[in-house]
Amino acid sequence: MRSEIGTRWYFGWNIVAAAAVLTLLSTGMRLGMGPYFMPMARELGFSRTLLSTIMAGGMLCYGIALPLAGFLVSRYGTRRVLLAGAGAVLLAAVIAANTQDAPVFLFAFGGLLSIGLAFTSPVALTPVISHWFTRRRGMALFFLATGAMAGMAVVTPVTTFAVAWFGWRATLVGFAALLAACTVPAALFIVRDLAPVNTDLLPEEAQAQRAQAATLPQPLEPSEAVRTGTFWKIVFGLFCCGFSMNLLGTHGMPMLMDHGFDAVTAAMTVGLVGVAAIGGSVLLGGMADRMPRRNLLATVYLVRGLGFFALVLASSGLELYFTATMMGLVWAGGAALSAAILADVYGLRLVGLLYGIAYFGHQVGAALSSFLGGWAYEAFGTHWVAFGACGMLLLAGGVVSLQLPRRATLLMPPVPAPAR
Repeated sequence: MRSEIGTRWYFGWNIVAAAAVLTLLSTGMRLGMGPYFMPMARELGFSRTLLSTIMAGGMLCYGIALPLAGFLVSRYGTRRVLLAGAGAVLLAAVIAANTQDAPVFLFAFGGLLSIGLAFTSPVALTPVISHWFTRRRGMALFFLATGAMAGMAVVTPVTTFAVAWFGWRATLVGFAALLAACTVPAALFIVRDLAPVNTDLLPEEAQAQRAQAATLPQPLEPSEAVRTGTFWKIVFGLFCCGFSMNLLGTHGMPMLMDHGFDAVTAAMTVGLVGVAAIGGSVLLGGMADRMPRRNLLATVYLVRGLGFFALVLASSGLELYFTATMMGLVWAGGAALSAAILADVYGLRLVGLLYGIAYFGHQVGAALSSFLGGWAYEAFGTHWVAFGACGMLLLAGGVVSLQLPRRATLLMPPVPAPAR
């Protein structure tokens, strides 16, 4: 894309491209645990409940590390956080691939790997993109989400074949090494925290923004922002988003295989969600800068919720692929739209920290679904408990999202009532 200022190429799009590649790999590893699940359980001698618990612990560690990543980015810069994350991922993969001990595996696969992936996640990259873009912020953040969805589309099927050919240990280390190899040059030569003063605004837009900024009071402090209803509505939506994403990524393949589908069909179904999400994110990205973002966010959750019911009811490959396509068209919207709304409502100064804190709700949902997907099947012999609960949560998330601010309105501290 050309810069809005003249015909020069805007460097911010280079950062978006690099960030999309990194999220493809990091999010692909985080969401693509389905192909590892059964081979790990068999080789390590873990029950589904035990391995699900370890993965749930990993989701919680990931969630706890996200606000830390946002804080470290604001304190030390995106470059150092990315490099630290890549190193942690590689070290964790090597340790996990060379142990049979459950506590060590929990530390490496559940803890250290999750922290490293959090440091290379979209949460760590959202602040720098938000600072580089104003007029096209929605589109830029959706391109970041496109990288995450491409990760699901590419990494899950590739991991399935790689695990079959090379085993889960070599596959895990190989993906970790690839992530490190891409992160180092991107962090050193592309990602820059310091954005132009006017970002991607047209000259007249930049002038109008400066005039408006001069008349606005100071925005909320973090402690004030986290006490607002808008923030917690976004947190609830992200909780539902994380519940659904990790449930499909971790237990989608086992569920489909338990329903009689072969491993290739199951993997292609999960991958198709990511493929469709690539096109869907481009479409939603353009819409996010032109219409109320809360309406798009509600649509994302409502359609995705109906898709989870259809996924369990599917009885043929054609039904699976149709359902996966419909789900994929709205799959990328939750995180991107939530980040854009946070930037709109609370300002750029707080977006990194607030998004990291809000995304913890995403990981609480992910951890709960990771555990519930394994435990509920062993306890009740059906996947309806986990997948039905997921559909209901997403429908509720859609309704709650409709209560968010309709337009981009910066929240300010409440004005004290005059003394009587």
